Amino acid sequence: MEKPENNTLGISWHDSQWIPLLNQNNILDYFSERSNPFYDRTCNNEVIKMQRLSIDQLVNMTGLEFTLLHAQEPILYVIRKQNRHSPTQVTPLADYYIIGGIVYQGPDLGSVINSRMLNTLFHLQSAFDKTLSNSKYHPSKGYWWEFKDNEEKEKEEQKKKKEKKKKKKEEPSSMFQRQRVDLLLGELAKKYPPQFVPPPQPEVKVEEHKVEPKVEKVEKTEDKSGGNMKPPPEKKAKLR
Repeated sequence: MEKPENNTLGISWHDSQWIPLLNQNNILDYFSERSNPFYDRTCNNEVIKMQRLSIDQLVNMTGLEFTLLHAQEPILYVIRKQNRHSPTQVTPLADYYIIGGIVYQGPDLGSVINSRMLNTLFHLQSAFDKTLSNSKYHPSKGYWWEFKDNEEKEKEEQKKKKEKKKKKKEEPSSMFQRQRVDLLLGELAKKYPPQFVPPPQPEVKVEEHKVEPKVEKVEKTEDKSGGNMKPPPEKKAKLR
């Protein structure tokens, strides 16, 4: 097994410029890019590239090499790293699979078994811890099981977790977020000032008042005496 510091099972690599052009003929050239951490420059593929020989010449060489093991265009390619001893004898060292242009290292058998064993031991340990928490003992009673309390505790814990999630969702925005929003709104308001449209006002009808002349009615005084009134006496001029 590889040392943890040299373990490449948890990393991936890709070159976005190559991905639309990948096919069965250029997949090894794509894999041999300098930025690819899975590629070894001491391999025979590099020697063939420097000498501009055909890829078929790898069979006549000995040492480290990379070869295309499986191709399912345009999505899946499998490349094997192997040590060649003779034209008919090789020792596989590692497999790399390329899905959608992204290169991953296939795990070896020891890593798969180790991961499955650790996963199994984790679940067994958690099951034993949960069983042990339900076991009770008293000198006068002996051993017995209590499951109700644990179920209630689990329900309470689940409720608390749900409440925490709700609180997290309902948290107000931070001061930084509010200030940034205010700055953005202020800049937009400067660029595009709001235009206020005055509300429509009702039409005011001006009523014209016609001034009518006032006509005073002169009432005729009726002679109450019935024509018996005498005219005033005439004034005579005085003689000097």
